[in-house]
Amino acid sequence: MSVLIRLDQVSVDRAGKPVLDRVDFRLDPGERVALVGANGAGKTTLLRTLIGLERPHAGTVTAFGAERRREADFREVRARAGYLFQDPDDQLFCPTVIDDVAFGPLNLGLADADALARAEATLDDLRLGHLKHRVTHRLSGGEKRLVTIAAVLAMRPDALLLDEPTNALDDSHHRRLVEILSALDIAMVIVSHDRPFLERLATRVVVLKNGRTGDGLIHRHPHTHDHVHIHGLD
Repeated sequence: MSVLIRLDQVSVDRAGKPVLDRVDFRLDPGERVALVGANGAGKTTLLRTLIGLERPHAGTVTAFGAERRREADFREVRARAGYLFQDPDDQLFCPTVIDDVAFGPLNLGLADADALARAEATLDDLRLGHLKHRVTHRLSGGEKRLVTIAAVLAMRPDALLLDEPTNALDDSHHRRLVEILSALDIAMVIVSHDRPFLERLATRVVVLKNGRTGDGLIHRHPHTHDHVHIHGLD
């Protein structure tokens, strides 16, 4: 499959005002796209449009080889493109960590025992097994963010859509998040204002401005160590 998810000339309005204006966008297998732009530029709207949480009034959404129009079309997309909300508290709602991580596999139709086994394996893979019996709402902010990653990965998605994943993370949880994401062979769209985070992860940059998308610039400067720099965040 050459393209995982694509928007062609997509327009989205809110309260009669354009948020996305004839946007073209694509996510290819294995790439990590940094989606950057000013606050209010429509970055979250674009992410939500990719999985049908926002519906365009013009243009087409194609995902995993098929055009998607109706709610039924997008159910498969949401199962295959894991969406990470800005606020972990919007994503975690079960009593314990293991319940939250098993919720997605259960929704995919796995039997209780299989969903639990997958949840435990995912937590162990991410070195988060010590959290599995913790009460979710008593976790720290950084712990909640890592658990939301586990909950999404337990569904074994083909792509990740990450909305400001480093918000309010301390240094240790920030480093751990970078480690986890860097080790994944999964296509990603990353919305963030965290320049060092994007410079560690991104393979391509798309800038959203005035409702339209354009290519950003990513390059390396020859220092003693290579440093990736992204232009388009300002």
